[in-house]
Amino acid sequence: MSAALRNYHARMRRVLDHIDRHLDDDLDLETVSAIAAFSKFHFHRQFTATFGMSVHRYVQLARMKRASYRLAYRDAQSVTEVAMDAGYEAPDAFARAFRQRFGQSPSSFSKAPDWGSWLAAFGPLDNARNTLMLRTFTPDDVTIRDVPSTRVAIMEHRGDPATLGATIRRFIEWRKAAGLRPSTNPTFTVWRSDRRPVSPADYGVDLCVGTDQPIAANGKQIKVGEIPGGRCAVLRVVGNTDNLEPPALYLYRGWLPASGEEARDFPLYCQRLSFFPEMPEHEAVAEVFLPLK
Repeated sequence: MSAALRNYHARMRRVLDHIDRHLDDDLDLETVSAIAAFSKFHFHRQFTATFGMSVHRYVQLARMKRASYRLAYRDAQSVTEVAMDAGYEAPDAFARAFRQRFGQSPSSFSKAPDWGSWLAAFGPLDNARNTLMLRTFTPDDVTIRDVPSTRVAIMEHRGDPATLGATIRRFIEWRKAAGLRPSTNPTFTVWRSDRRPVSPADYGVDLCVGTDQPIAANGKQIKVGEIPGGRCAVLRVVGNTDNLEPPALYLYRGWLPASGEEARDFPLYCQRLSFFPEMPEHEAVAEVFLPLK
């Protein structure tokens, strides 16, 4: 890639980063084009050619994604508050746009999300971000750390990854009822399969929360387990933590063969240190752990 093309991509990445940081601000074409130092007369076409959608649509989708997370996973805000945060002056306008995007009203989605429609709706946004936003990693990004063992409560998800959102929702509801808050009890995800297995039925992931207290399942399918202690290769990821496949693949394909280390008999896992939408998506933090002998 030429230096000129790298510079061009860097300017476009600044635009996406600025949008993520300022979803509550006025993101008109003149403001956004100035971030990239492009002419506002050409920037619209440049953005669309690069990302496959207009600036306006990208901003709408980014705001709608945050709104959908708040409706599905957070119960502190009303639909009216979520609508205002998404940039709509009236709840009715937000409801129409939401129904057009997801096939459900906001109130219906907050009670029982249709995750298949949700995934389809945000496919274009993910494709746009993956065009330039996927980070490349180097050995300097990986540290080796001795980690303590952690007793955890586990909710397993087995089967089609398209239904993972429903399992996450049940997990959040259970840990709220159990008083296991992210600020006091660490959150882990243990990957039991590839992210995209040949058969969706073979997909598996464990949602875990660290706790030393007796665990009451409260009618949920909760198991008790442990994240074992020991040496781990750790890769810290800031932003775009929805998709941790790139750092995981780097640890397996890039770092491990060149390191001279051997993997231990426990799956790759991550600890989620901060969460979207409590903070902007680009500030969410996760650490990916590869257990070593």
